[in-house]
Amino acid sequence: MDCRIAYSLFVISHFLFVGVITAETFSADGSEVDPLIRQVTNGDDGADPQFLTAAEHHFLLFKKRFKKSYGSQEEHDYRFKVFQDNLRRAARHQKLDPSATHGVTQFSDLTPAEFRNTYLGLRRLRLPDDATEAPILPTDNLPEDFDWREKGAVTPVKNQGSCGSCWSFSTTGALEGAHFLATGKLVSLSEQQLVDCDHECDPEEAGACDSGCNGGLMNSAFEYTLKAGGLMLEEDYPYTGTDRGTCKFDKTKIAAKVANFSVVSLDEDQIAANLVKNGPLAVAINAVFMQTYIGGVSCPYICSKRLDHGVLLVGYGSAGYAPIRMKDKPYWVIKNSWGETWGENGFYKICRGRNICGVDSLVSSVAAVNTNSQ
Repeated sequence: MDCRIAYSLFVISHFLFVGVITAETFSADGSEVDPLIRQVTNGDDGADPQFLTAAEHHFLLFKKRFKKSYGSQEEHDYRFKVFQDNLRRAARHQKLDPSATHGVTQFSDLTPAEFRNTYLGLRRLRLPDDATEAPILPTDNLPEDFDWREKGAVTPVKNQGSCGSCWSFSTTGALEGAHFLATGKLVSLSEQQLVDCDHECDPEEAGACDSGCNGGLMNSAFEYTLKAGGLMLEEDYPYTGTDRGTCKFDKTKIAAKVANFSVVSLDEDQIAANLVKNGPLAVAINAVFMQTYIGGVSCPYICSKRLDHGVLLVGYGSAGYAPIRMKDKPYWVIKNSWGETWGENGFYKICRGRNICGVDSLVSSVAAVNTNSQ
């Protein structure tokens, strides 16, 4: 086909597409409706949208989808205002991060501060000075794509609830993977043991201790696990989502043990090599774009590297297609702890190559004891 004809067809189809989108962004009364809020409009709630503003209608659908209820009319009205603010915030995120999809999530009625204080929880921003560094690994023959989920080393997505215990889920996820590599058995380990029993502190920083729902650090949790002798199964010490209970650790029910742990180099090839060789890695990230994330490869133009959330690195890919930028994006695959209704069934893709949102800044590897031989 002649290049000029092909180009003309592309331009015509582009404007037809834009016209459709533009038409969809306006309600019947002519008021503007951001298309991102259609994320929650799959179904009829029985309300007649003629008698509601667009924002009210979508807030109704949001409440239905995520089973939200509020104790008073005053609280309801406040959450509706926050919801509207978050629609605008998601639209800003979409412009800054066009290779991902941003919109309505279960966190759309929370202010950024509430979200940060309730669902994040990385307590410290640096590692101890005496942290062991992982040895440099060869990177010549790394696979182009790799995913521990396909190899049986990753448990189903969990949900930390309204507790800043992300650090404990990152810790158990890494040890679950390491235990799988050491024993061939995948077990689900207890985050609640860490929340209740781990109060490991950094001797070089006053007050920097693992503190249940108030935050912690994965390497400190590995240190606690090493000293305690191991972690129990989740079924033996189930998660409650609070830190108000007493420690119920039972040494006779230890299911997985830490042999050693180390900090991985900031080099992304080394991170990939450690991931492939040693199993899923505990990592920290700045989660500002995660509050509105729906799916795709997140690759924001601007993102703080101030680390505030602990997650699990489980794989990487070479070609996360970004239609806005018209090229493939290599990416990391992150397991989160906000349940399967968030993101891509509980997972997050973030692009590789530039330490986006600090994802390469605080990476730890753990090895497990082979309990089969004991």
